[in-house]
Amino acid sequence: MTTPPEVEGPLVGQSALCSPILDSLPRWFGMPEANAQYIRDVEVLPTFLARDDDGKLVGFLTVKQHYPESAEILVMGVRQTHHRQGAGRALVEGAEAWLRSEGTRFLQVKTQGPAVANADYERTRAFYTGVGFTPLEEMLDLWDPDNPALVLIKALTEAATGQSGSESRDSRR
Repeated sequence: MTTPPEVEGPLVGQSALCSPILDSLPRWFGMPEANAQYIRDVEVLPTFLARDDDGKLVGFLTVKQHYPESAEILVMGVRQTHHRQGAGRALVEGAEAWLRSEGTRFLQVKTQGPAVANADYERTRAFYTGVGFTPLEEMLDLWDPDNPALVLIKALTEAATGQSGSESRDSRR
């Protein structure tokens, strides 16, 4: 990609477009029953699509609103050939902008935690912290013992952080 990817959404009914991306990422999405649930969710929940310069779909992100103030990135997939080219960041930024416009204050995401060594998920965690998420808790029994869940969170509004526009963390020390 030579320019930032075009992001569209939120959309519903995108399972036919998103399913091939999940299928192309077996190192992250290797559980058929979980993938089937993700695809059912993509069909009915707000989904954002990222397209390259040629209009080809390279990634998607689906959010679930748990409460008016909080939402979750339920699933995000970017074709491996497009990793580290801005598609994931653009998807997160697009979802965050929409969620802010809806009054959402907090966003969470769950991914595999560091209790199980996995280089692919180490990069996933680095991506999420790189776009502003903070690890909150690793739960060893949410999914299963071989797949610990790390919950990461992000405040989407200044009111959620407790900071005013001119206040910074350094000035509160």
